[in-house]
Amino acid sequence: MDLANEDSLRLNVLLHQDVHAIRIDDSKMVVHALSPQGEVSVALNPNCRDEQYVKKVKEMISSHILGSPGGYPIFLRRWTRMGQARDGSLERLLKLGEPEAVVAVVNAEGLTDELARRAWWVMPDAANARCMLAREKVVKGKMGKVLAEFLLEFLPFEEDPRDLIESVRLVLQPGLIDETEKNRLWARGQRKNVFYVGFLKTLPDDLPLQLPPHPQYEYYRQKLAALPAPGNVVGGQLLRILSPAGQAFVETVMTVMKKPANQDVVIALLQAIESYFSGMLPGAAGLQEMHDIIEYANRCCAEESLEEFQQVLKIVPQAKPMLTAMLILSRVGEHVVNSIFSRTDAVGTVMRRKLEPVSQPLMEQLAILGGKQK
Repeated sequence: MDLANEDSLRLNVLLHQDVHAIRIDDSKMVVHALSPQGEVSVALNPNCRDEQYVKKVKEMISSHILGSPGGYPIFLRRWTRMGQARDGSLERLLKLGEPEAVVAVVNAEGLTDELARRAWWVMPDAANARCMLAREKVVKGKMGKVLAEFLLEFLPFEEDPRDLIESVRLVLQPGLIDETEKNRLWARGQRKNVFYVGFLKTLPDDLPLQLPPHPQYEYYRQKLAALPAPGNVVGGQLLRILSPAGQAFVETVMTVMKKPANQDVVIALLQAIESYFSGMLPGAAGLQEMHDIIEYANRCCAEESLEEFQQVLKIVPQAKPMLTAMLILSRVGEHVVNSIFSRTDAVGTVMRRKLEPVSQPLMEQLAILGGKQK
């Protein structure tokens, strides 16, 4: 069955104009198009079931955009959610009136600020906003603040902790929100500490938490000024964690570690810790169990071949517990909880109890770095 004559004519006229994007409202049976002059709409007059009629409309659009009325499903399979759509085809994908095609565009590496504007007009949802804010061109473009504002307003409705963490992480990128909004976002972490994880991932050295430096910070700063190698990574990381910003990082990690809501929060927190300390010993193989990591860290601090460690220990030998703690924390990540989470899907109190073989040693190391060890 063909489209109604009126619809066929109006859609043909529409498609021969300079159209930037198309969306189809199948609940109201309206085709909307975005053009340089603004938005244009075509009300449909179905002559069969709505679902069948929308399919016919999509075939007509596909025929005009791709050159084949039946080619759309095959064509779409070439575009994935993994960012592999070819840059030259992104504009055409936005004209197909198909949500999955929009998803392919927002995940594409070649996404530009203008394409983001068009994709957002077609399909404004939180998942697409997060995908687009992962692209530097969008963050620095006109759409960056638009998408960040949407994600902020949508946060109360986020049910998945992973999505909430990712939204917070993305909106905290430079230039997207002001200090007032940032502080409001931080304050929400007092009621729901999952917000803090997004801060730990994006702003580990600029958290909105004012704390004094570690009691020994000034002493170590003066002593380590004598390091023969100014670029000593170990010494630099030690001063970083003892500074006011570093102590805020330690305190925030401990706050989340005491009461993570579910497994996703734990994994994201471990990733933030691993990233913060990642420069301690580049290239070291990851170990799966905490007792192996602790043994490895103790061995490394005693290894004479690790020159940067020995340079620091020679000047401040009393710093050995702190260096060991930093090395332990640099080796954590999702892998240290895989064996636990593979056997349980528990959340809340039950999960935290099962997590103690990992969380307790980590809290001990954090306490050493925060000057809170018993």
